[in-house]
Amino acid sequence: MFGKFTYPPLSSLLRGSRKMPDIEFIGGEIERMRLQALRHRRVIMQLQRAGISSTSAEALLDRMLIKIDQLCAERDKLKNELPSRALRGRPW
Repeated sequence: MFGKFTYPPLSSLLRGSRKMPDIEFIGGEIERMRLQALRHRRVIMQLQRAGISSTSAEALLDRMLIKIDQLCAERDKLKNELPSRALRGRPW
């Protein structure tokens, strides 16, 4: 490969807002990107069936999947920072 590709910090996703993304925002972003990756896989399959080179499309898909993994790690980190449910008491 050409080198390690890194994505900008998640705070840049908020377009200038100083608030850090919360778990719901990151979860929504993960879901959106998973659907986008699924659509991209379909396009790659169409390219391959048509005999068209899909190398650049596959590289883009790899970058998308890396980004999804990074978002999942960020979501898990935020989940672990939340107080335990056992310490919060009963929900009612």
